[in-house]
Amino acid sequence: MTPAERRDLILRLAPVPAGLLPAPRTMERIRRWRLALMLACVAALIPWTVYLAITLPSHYEARNWVATWVGFDVILLAMLVATAVFGWRRRLLLFPAAFASGVLLVCDAWFDVLTSQRGADLVQALLTAFLGELPLAFILIAGPLRLLRYVAIRNGLVGADVPMWRMPIPMPELWPQRRIPPG
Repeated sequence: MTPAERRDLILRLAPVPAGLLPAPRTMERIRRWRLALMLACVAALIPWTVYLAITLPSHYEARNWVATWVGFDVILLAMLVATAVFGWRRRLLLFPAAFASGVLLVCDAWFDVLTSQRGADLVQALLTAFLGELPLAFILIAGPLRLLRYVAIRNGLVGADVPMWRMPIPMPELWPQRRIPPG
């Protein structure tokens, strides 16, 4: 059997149970609203970012500096623990937990480097970022993406020749009409 024939057989033998997903019309409405929300956020964030770039002072003393950093590290720690637990227990929640942990590590590296003082403080921030946080972030982001692709291929959602950025969101009602060609 070809990979395409195996996928079709899997879809015929293991259909999605009724009631598991909202109706296709509801899913499409939710999708449109979420896309509109994201576009509105982007439209609002562009002028806001320009405004901040023009008006923010180059030096600022922050209140709650310790609480801010400790709070961020507690959130990062919680996400790393969740990632470890979900990975150890082989749960699908590993994907979003690991991805979020990776993003938090990138943010942590960014703020550590940009808020550190010149000299030993900056050197320590750069070493920590480039030797620890950013490589770990790459592993935490890339690993779940590879596993997600594997799960999609293994369950017949896409062929092995479909790259990650072309993988469709599973919508069984649309699969026969929206086959993604390779490449």
